[in-house]
Amino acid sequence: MKAALFHAHGGPEVIRVEDVPIPEPAPGEVLLRVRASSMNHLDVWVRKGLPIRIPMPHIGGSDIAGEVEAVGAGVEGVKSGARVVVDPSLDWDWYSGVRRGPDLPNPEFRVIGEHTQGGFAEYALVPAANLLQLPDHVAFETAAAASLVFVTAWRGLMTRGALRAGERVLITGGSGGVSTAAVQLARHAGATVFVLTSGEENCRRLQGLGAHVAMDRNAGDVGVMVKEATGPEGVDLVLDSVGEALWTVLIRALAPGGRLVTYGATTGPKAVTDLRHVFWKQLSILGSTMGSPGEFHAVMRLVFQGAVRPVIHSTVPLEGVQGAHAILEGGGVFGKVVVMPD
Repeated sequence: MKAALFHAHGGPEVIRVEDVPIPEPAPGEVLLRVRASSMNHLDVWVRKGLPIRIPMPHIGGSDIAGEVEAVGAGVEGVKSGARVVVDPSLDWDWYSGVRRGPDLPNPEFRVIGEHTQGGFAEYALVPAANLLQLPDHVAFETAAAASLVFVTAWRGLMTRGALRAGERVLITGGSGGVSTAAVQLARHAGATVFVLTSGEENCRRLQGLGAHVAMDRNAGDVGVMVKEATGPEGVDLVLDSVGEALWTVLIRALAPGGRLVTYGATTGPKAVTDLRHVFWKQLSILGSTMGSPGEFHAVMRLVFQGAVRPVIHSTVPLEGVQGAHAILEGGGVFGKVVVMPD
């Protein structure tokens, strides 16, 4: 089979398309004929090198949709040819108990396409337990573009952020896949949605997705812009992936009792917090990443119903993965790039 992979960490130029053997499913696994697999910033970080061990040469791609080709021993109820989308989270296994709480993933939690081989290939191995039946009316590229970003947005907004109808939410990194999902989910939940992005065109697109107010961070002082837009009352919830560059602005934007949910740090991890704002306004700062199987099923039902939809920037063949890495890393993508192996 053909696969887009890399043998060493580096820039987009390390990605190449090669012929590799079709893998055999182990017990509990399923071999999928990949019809679509979408890109995430995670693919860029893995390619550049994270402090984790990954299989090499490495095939990226956490978002996978396709057809069941073969099943391993012990797999029941999965038919050959079935149309499926894959939950990208592995070994979630929620903890329970007073000390850790009922809503935290296993420390050994992993991600398909990061800790394992992924979907930028003609075939991929995934656990049978991670399959979700794909309705006939939902295209493979739609499902692949939705899975990781929608479950991440859902957990950040609804589970960790406890967003309620009538609240005000500020979302950063507006052109990204998670943020374009979050804008729609927050609007669907009945919130007033503010979003930060770059460029007038992206602002228009985000308003088309449901944002009440879209702000171009390149158009002036971001702190002033956010303060003028949100007014003296501020926002109840911030969903942030930017981190260091905006942290002070976001803390100040929160209303008394507000929550800040962080799921990324694209501008750096070393944010400075004025603790006086935190204790005086009784703020909560929460971390979030990916989501549980239950959260994945809940949000994908909304996608299947058409209540929300992933934004697809473009589709590319396997030979286009190197270029897709470059444009994603350069910030030139609005939504998701989908890789179509055929």
